[in-house]
Amino acid sequence: MFDKLEDLLIRFEEILSELHEPDVTSNQERFRSLMKEQSDLTPIIEAYREYKKCKQDVEDSLTMLEEESDDEMRSLLKETLNESKERVASLEDELKILLLPKDPNDEKNVIVEIRAGAGGDEAALFAAEMYRVLVKYAESRNFKIETMNTDEIGIGGMKDVSFMINGHGAYSRLKYESGVHRVQRVPATESGGRIHTSTITVAIMPEASEVEVNLDMNECKFDVFRSSGNGGQSVNTTDSAVRLTHHPTGIVISCQDEKSQLKNKDKAIKILRAKLYEIEQEKQHDAESKMRRSQVGTGDRSEKIRTYNFPQGRVTDHRIKLTMHRLESVMNGDLDEIIDSLIAADQAAKLGRID
Repeated sequence: MFDKLEDLLIRFEEILSELHEPDVTSNQERFRSLMKEQSDLTPIIEAYREYKKCKQDVEDSLTMLEEESDDEMRSLLKETLNESKERVASLEDELKILLLPKDPNDEKNVIVEIRAGAGGDEAALFAAEMYRVLVKYAESRNFKIETMNTDEIGIGGMKDVSFMINGHGAYSRLKYESGVHRVQRVPATESGGRIHTSTITVAIMPEASEVEVNLDMNECKFDVFRSSGNGGQSVNTTDSAVRLTHHPTGIVISCQDEKSQLKNKDKAIKILRAKLYEIEQEKQHDAESKMRRSQVGTGDRSEKIRTYNFPQGRVTDHRIKLTMHRLESVMNGDLDEIIDSLIAADQAAKLGRID
């Protein structure tokens, strides 16, 4: 590990030197590439430099202890020595995590699809609630939200909703939300007071660029129609809604949230690229199925990942067997404790495979 860290330190210093060369600053593509590499290496280098300093502090304290006879000074030196040793151990663990292979999608924006599953209107109501949960969470991290398509029902629920979350590192946090979310509660539509179980599916897809997905527009068919709201009422008086059909895969995407046909078409293409990129990722994951089963962040979309039990005020994440009795705050978008726990479990699993 430390040989690798020394190599990274040398590379970091090479980058800093290269960034000051005139021919690099005039080449924007090369300049951006070096800046990104520098940004990726900075947390590792900062932790490694602190580690080296703490290691030196340990050695210095040991040397001074051998030479020091004053009891009060020896006590202070021992205290400094213990603090430095603890920090060295902590930094070693931190460096192991920082050196883990990065998910290439972690820094990307995401496209989110939420669909009502089993449970009829109650599932649609919970889909709308989960949409608000993820929007509130995104806003708490200063991410931007762009709604792409909604299919609402009259009582305030959503059969499905698609939206984009824009922000550096959005995928690194939200990818853990992919899967089946189960809700247990007495529905507002239930007069007998019985607890029902309903489900929704959440898909988190990294935004894909043109380079990553070569989309042949000749394989796509676009249809236009008038947007409609609850009860079939016309939302627009022009044919601004777009339906995109991708013939090779049979994927059909509708976008109607914009008044501009061009903007709806652009959003539909973004969703299609993300779906095609996800299909390619699935193929890679299937080829590495053993590894995939041990990861918490890339679970099968059909897998039940979390239960929201309203009568008990309980949220349980089944992947890491985490149970919390603060459902209200979770439904207000406070997901950090769950996501942080999932990240820690994912890192521990990866470290276990390396060991």
